Amino acid sequence: MAAEETSVSGVSGRYATALFELARDEKSIDAVLLDLDKFNSMLEQSADLQRLVRSPVFSADIQLSALTAILNQAGISGISANFLKVLTANRRLFAVADMIRAFRALVAKFKGEASADVTVAEALNEKNLDALKTALKSVTGKDVTLNVKVDPAIIGGLVVKLGSRMVDSSLRTKLNSIKHAMKEAG
Repeated sequence: MAAEETSVSGVSGRYATALFELARDEKSIDAVLLDLDKFNSMLEQSADLQRLVRSPVFSADIQLSALTAILNQAGISGISANFLKVLTANRRLFAVADMIRAFRALVAKFKGEASADVTVAEALNEKNLDALKTALKSVTGKDVTLNVKVDPAIIGGLVVKLGSRMVDSSLRTKLNSIKHAMKEAG
């Protein structure tokens, strides 16, 4: 039922939808989102945790033991911890980042919010983040949650993906298009 009214698909979408429906039924959507965001931050900051999550070398038992210790130390429990443990048991932990993204999208849709993926060359300050949120709100008519990723390779500018729309004002893209135009002219 929920899968028909959302835009998530594939294995990640199915797991995220199941988690969302359980969290909604238990009235714990915000708590689960907070836990998943905490785990995602830990994942982004730890090469060892990334290796544990992604490497097929580790057995499910080893992953589960290590993950349980990590979750206990981080204070992640309840539905969120059970979800991560089920992923481990089903050998799907490697896709956890995609599942967290899909869960965020489901929560945003449920709350009537929009979500935008923003790639910048360097971290934005609060003033710039607020200005970007305001600009996107004027376009969508909804509050917009930003998922910001820093990628120095874009050199400058930013890339914004809002639903199926993408605006790429990065310097790398502009330089590539100039280079391409010069090749065509020569």
